Amino acid sequence: MQLVVVTRTAGLLAGIFSLSLLLPLLVGLLYGERHLGNFLLPGALFMVVGFALWYPWRKLQPRFTRKDGFLIVALFWGLMSLLGAMPLWLGLDINFSSALFESASAITTTGATVLTGLDDLPHSILFYRQLLQWMGGMGLIVLGLAVLPMLGIGGMQLYRAEAPGPMKEEKLTPRMASTARALWMIYLGLTAACALAYWLAGMGPFDAIAHSLSTLSTGGFSTHDASLGHFQSSAVEGVAMFFMLLASINFAVHFHVLHHREPLHYLREPEARVFLIFVLVMVVLVGLTLRLEGAYQALGDSFRDAAFQVVSVVTSTGYGTVDFTQWPDYLPTLLLFISFVGGCGGSTAGGMKVMRVMLLFKQGMREVRKLIHPNAVLPVKLHGMVIEQRVMNAVWGFFAAYAAVFVLLMLLMMHTGLDQVSAFAAVATCINNLGPGLGEVAYNFQSVSDAGKWISVLAMLMGRLEIFTILILLSPAFWKD
Repeated sequence: MQLVVVTRTAGLLAGIFSLSLLLPLLVGLLYGERHLGNFLLPGALFMVVGFALWYPWRKLQPRFTRKDGFLIVALFWGLMSLLGAMPLWLGLDINFSSALFESASAITTTGATVLTGLDDLPHSILFYRQLLQWMGGMGLIVLGLAVLPMLGIGGMQLYRAEAPGPMKEEKLTPRMASTARALWMIYLGLTAACALAYWLAGMGPFDAIAHSLSTLSTGGFSTHDASLGHFQSSAVEGVAMFFMLLASINFAVHFHVLHHREPLHYLREPEARVFLIFVLVMVVLVGLTLRLEGAYQALGDSFRDAAFQVVSVVTSTGYGTVDFTQWPDYLPTLLLFISFVGGCGGSTAGGMKVMRVMLLFKQGMREVRKLIHPNAVLPVKLHGMVIEQRVMNAVWGFFAAYAAVFVLLMLLMMHTGLDQVSAFAAVATCINNLGPGLGEVAYNFQSVSDAGKWISVLAMLMGRLEIFTILILLSPAFWKD
């Protein structure tokens, strides 16, 4: 492990983050808001600290090892959650634990909140929350690789440690910096298209831009307490669903579609196809249940709300137009459970990822066939290709770690005073980076104790960095040379 390389890189990335505070500062000035020191002071602090970490080693040509990548990513996301809380702590009447929760929720694109009265908050604060989600969506580490090619040859180690999904060896272009730029250009283009679509659907310019940031990041923060239900518009809901689905598909698929001009590739790619079919099945199931249980008189209304809430939950965005926790029968629990599936690997969505669920299912079916034909050689295949055993081992390892961490965090949340349903929902919504939950955390986390909020922050970070990036730092072997 090279602490000098880690220090230098952390300084560079802290500098990038400090520059991001100029945007909410400009928004505040545009709307005539005063007392913007809550952005100026942290921004100056981040810049000074970042410069101090980078300057002594500025001439170093870094060559990252895998250990360096894991440590940089874990430290950066943890420290940025802490530092990102400062503008909220200074600008709002909340304690630091609540500010940290809000910051981590934004950066990890979870979307859970401790705030109410959003309609009356300053525009600068509202925009800042959305911007944190947008940067966290594609990953601040990938942003660093995109705009700072001087990070050098070992950039792939950072990408492997930060990028979501089980398939982390693939690069879209030969150079890592070019890959990162390609991802961010697609991300930026989709965000701009989403903002334009929201504006054409009836949103004002500020709301359109703000919601495009949280839609493409699948973060789900809104500028209104009623979320997208504030607009009471089927056009707005349609735009949101379309771009939530796009954001939850592997960005490598978007790259292929744009590069080769093959829109049908969305249906040919196995993970994207299974994801879209799963969403469709869930929409039909939820829509029919709502109608049959008498929650809606018109079939069209039941399917409209079912479609929006299913897409919002399975993509881990967490927007709301209705209170699904009041839906009849098993529906609230079903919606929480589908968040465990999440979106595709290599997307901004949370959850375990569709690819992992597919491979777990295929492995389970293979074991059933092995019981019938014990001597048969039955490799796991995907799209006609045999999946390597090391990939299957990694998927099973992730699932085991995910289950163990989930149980431990749930028990800790219960220890802080939450009942079983609320504790389960709190951990599920945080580790899946979803946002809304059930029980005491159905609407927000205001009533959760400070200890519960810190546990939730840990769950969010582990979910965003896919557990192993955090767990590996706890291994004694990691710190040995």
